[in-house]
Amino acid sequence: MKKNIAVLPGDGIGPEVTQQAVNVLKAIAGRFKHSLHFVYGSIGGEAIDRYGNPLPPETLSSVNTSNAVLLGAVGGPKWDYVPVANGPDQGVLMIRKLLRVFANLRPVKTYTSLSSLSVLKQEIVKDTDILFVRELTGGIYFNSPRGRRDKGNSAIDTSKYSKEEISRIATVAFNHALKRRKKVTSVDKANALETSRLWRETVVEMGKKFPTVQLEHLYVDNAAMQLIKNPKQFDVILTENMFGDILTDEAAVLSASIGLLPSASIGNTHPYLYEPIHGSAPKYAGQNKVNPIGAILSAAMMLRISFKLEKEADTLEKAVEKVLQSGYRTKDITTEKTPKNKILGTKEIGDKICEELK
Repeated sequence: MKKNIAVLPGDGIGPEVTQQAVNVLKAIAGRFKHSLHFVYGSIGGEAIDRYGNPLPPETLSSVNTSNAVLLGAVGGPKWDYVPVANGPDQGVLMIRKLLRVFANLRPVKTYTSLSSLSVLKQEIVKDTDILFVRELTGGIYFNSPRGRRDKGNSAIDTSKYSKEEISRIATVAFNHALKRRKKVTSVDKANALETSRLWRETVVEMGKKFPTVQLEHLYVDNAAMQLIKNPKQFDVILTENMFGDILTDEAAVLSASIGLLPSASIGNTHPYLYEPIHGSAPKYAGQNKVNPIGAILSAAMMLRISFKLEKEADTLEKAVEKVLQSGYRTKDITTEKTPKNKILGTKEIGDKICEELK
């Protein structure tokens, strides 16, 4: 198999974790005799510094000729002077729009070897395995009117959803549930918001097309509580944009560290976008301290979703699990009892995973 992958390392710790994902993809390619070609591009603050544009034409060219996109995080205090409309985050928003991705898949899994590190009791988080399906293009983040009014003394943001937008994201959630434990929990605020009422009505209609999938509804405030109280009750969680943004960050505490969590942004056409859910953490940049596993597991999602390489994805995920079971840790997933010789840097934990793959 031959594939082209656009690599957009981004800012802060983005280049460090993205490089480890590239390294493990090279190791997988070597083991399974695939040919992966990596083309690097600029995005976010680094692109502003080089090109004056958070998503320059040179990057678009590499993306347009790729089969998948591997993305780091963007932004940082260095670019606070840049107007929001042209800031680092616009690079990510623009590439999502360019690729027409509308569904963000965020798996949250608790590893047995790390379950004691969660801030919650081990018996609560053990065996948690949730897939969040977050709508990515609608809701309060993207619709108009928006902005300041009355000489800056008032502000407005508009939340809007169409039936078509809700139907397509619900279809993604139900189809993934069919491959898992056949349960979808749809999160809304239908007791207070008109968009949520449309959301619930449409999801119910879509659910009738998937009779083998159990469908339940939770208000977002209750869903937030249930995630902490009993996370094992969930299989696939379907959410609109803002609710999904909040709930997936909350769910990061279930896995012991946000540095472990990957994501995929998919649509009706390729390429798709793969990235860890954490931010650029500029204060840790260049220190070889951060956890690259979220980026590495994003690469596993790329193998499975974009390239249909199920065995290779399983192999990579098992290699990560084996390294964790062997006691190796980055700083974010250690305790005072962790042996010093088991605490590794970003590069070293990536090397351990590559060794396991080979």
